[in-house]
Amino acid sequence: MPHFTIEYSANLDGKVDLDALCRTILKAALSTGVFETGAVRVRTVRCEHFAIADDLPENAFVDLSLRMGTGRSVETRKQAGETVFRAVEDFLAPLLATPNFALSFEIREIDPELSWRRNSIHPRLRQT
Repeated sequence: MPHFTIEYSANLDGKVDLDALCRTILKAALSTGVFETGAVRVRTVRCEHFAIADDLPENAFVDLSLRMGTGRSVETRKQAGETVFRAVEDFLAPLLATPNFALSFEIREIDPELSWRRNSIHPRLRQT
């Protein structure tokens, strides 16, 4: 259950191709071999209201979080995270070259006793 959520400041509208960013993350996550194809989700959440650092209107952010199931070693999680983060850094390189952009990424494990799922995509993909 790797679910990537991209929160971003609304002032990035028109500056970042969010569909392409989602697909970049999907491709990078799958390239690690850590995640099953049918389980990966990537979504964006636009943050209309925000205040960043010295409150300049051009300040912007992307905050990426990954929620994933338990059972993988710290090294495996770290390796997957580094692969995804590098892909996002490359994608957002023009923004990172400015003095007004912040990028962050965090991985969280989901407690299996407090998580419920139902997925009809897995059976379809496992048949191929």
